[in-house]
Amino acid sequence: MSDRLAVLPQYLLPKRALSVFAGRIASARAGALTTALIRRFVARYSVNMAEAANPDIASYASFNDFFTRALRAGVRPQAKADLICPVDGAISQFGAIAHDQIFQAKGHHYSIAALLGGDAAQAEPFHNGHFATLYLSPRDYHRIHMPCHGELQRMVHVPGDLFSVNPTTARAVPGLFARNERVVCFFNSAKGPFVLVLVGATIVGSMATVWHGLVNPPRPGTVRTWDYAGQGIRLKQGEEMGRFLLGSTVVMLFPAGPLHFNAGWAPAGPVRLGQAMASRQGAGKTAATAAETKPDATA
Repeated sequence: MSDRLAVLPQYLLPKRALSVFAGRIASARAGALTTALIRRFVARYSVNMAEAANPDIASYASFNDFFTRALRAGVRPQAKADLICPVDGAISQFGAIAHDQIFQAKGHHYSIAALLGGDAAQAEPFHNGHFATLYLSPRDYHRIHMPCHGELQRMVHVPGDLFSVNPTTARAVPGLFARNERVVCFFNSAKGPFVLVLVGATIVGSMATVWHGLVNPPRPGTVRTWDYAGQGIRLKQGEEMGRFLLGSTVVMLFPAGPLHFNAGWAPAGPVRLGQAMASRQGAGKTAATAAETKPDATA
């Protein structure tokens, strides 16, 4: 079956209604029923509860409490690197931004401005810069951490669709990450600005940040913006910045300049929180350009 045929039902399904329903189930405190749901999920997706700070499935009051569980101290050592991987997951794509175009999958690109909610001025610093798109599967740890030290400047909630963000959908739906609902977080660092985008998906109940709490719901259907410049909200490398309540994808943007992605990275490869992601030292060709030329291993 072709990728386009595989995702056709997603155009027909009531994705928002399904997501609202899933969110209610995930937040319900239903005792034995909640525990049974969590046990089935752990078995279905082979979740490694030995890595959890609290491995006792029966102790989680809601599915959301389980899904956003903390990790046990020491299971994700932090590399000494300019940029570390902010999540557990798999690499969707990464590489150089071609002027203002971000590579999604073979035959598909989308603009920086579209990803950031249509703001061309906010997009301009990232022209000819670098990006990384990381997919979080259901079995993964779903808290997002900082790739480097940063001071929060702005947050934007952009309404949109709720397509799945799995690899098949990424290959078949044009502009997927710029059309799904998302939360865009702008930071400044010692090496310039960077952006973390939390992309929603089908049955993603909500997204939250450590400085705001739950961002969605509500979903008013219009772009919402919060200005944090000058408020001194600083987060250290490796510190938690947000979480998904039912999983999704993170897109990172960095400005033009020297940036060498981990030479071991490749599309569809697994990544773990705290691993070395990139160096900003030196110049020359980086492994990042491979994302434009290597075939997606899931194709």
